[in-house]
Amino acid sequence: MKLRTITAFLSIIIFFPVVFIGDWPFQVVMYLIATIGLVELLHMRETTSYPIPTILTVFLLWGLLYQGEYIFFSERLEFIMFFVLLLLAYTVLVKNKFTFEDAGFLILSSIYVGLGFYYFMETRAVDNGLVYIFYAILIILATDTGAYFFGRAFGKHKLWPEISPNKTIEGAIGGIVVACAVAIVYQFFYPVHESLILVVIVTIIASIFGQIGDLVESAIKRYYNIKDSGKILPGHGGILDRFDSWLFVFPLLHFIQFIS
Repeated sequence: MKLRTITAFLSIIIFFPVVFIGDWPFQVVMYLIATIGLVELLHMRETTSYPIPTILTVFLLWGLLYQGEYIFFSERLEFIMFFVLLLLAYTVLVKNKFTFEDAGFLILSSIYVGLGFYYFMETRAVDNGLVYIFYAILIILATDTGAYFFGRAFGKHKLWPEISPNKTIEGAIGGIVVACAVAIVYQFFYPVHESLILVVIVTIIASIFGQIGDLVESAIKRYYNIKDSGKILPGHGGILDRFDSWLFVFPLLHFIQFIS
């Protein structure tokens, strides 16, 4: 617990000042964190043993994170498809030692990690971006905290024992309740929308999706039979262990036009 606390404290004093500063320091840190998260995911399947596809996948990730205009491509989809073709062509060059399934895993991994961090950076760039960022982060933290304590106090029915044995339905509901309570207080001091009812509805949806993001990461780790995605954060695991809910919540808030 002491190690977890020290790591959490150091992460806060390093990460959040960069979020406040914004601009290129923020983008550099986001690119770095996203790249580490992607490499963690590739290590799970041991696809980092293929250096050329790994490098191509990192470039694909960086392209997904890029917020400016593409030089050689008219839109983001063309950029993605170009790297899809390169990875598929590589399967032929190495006579299927690097397979179609490997290529699919790399492509989906870059999109999974890239979209989450792209929309985190997009949130910072909009008007009142910091207000939205801390709203989302507080919702995620409140959900995790509420789920933990409600689960310990009232948990009797397992939520998804095959994937995450310790999570309960009561804990999941408690997480949503605590998230809504935190959102209402936050809305009072830093309004994220003129309608409190809409804020509560969005918070419920975001809390659910945050928990789904957590479960998705748990499902991936269980499939590849590993405990943590990495070891970069002592006591906490890897980047994906800490940002799994973020990868779902921030895109969701943009998809439903709550942040635009």
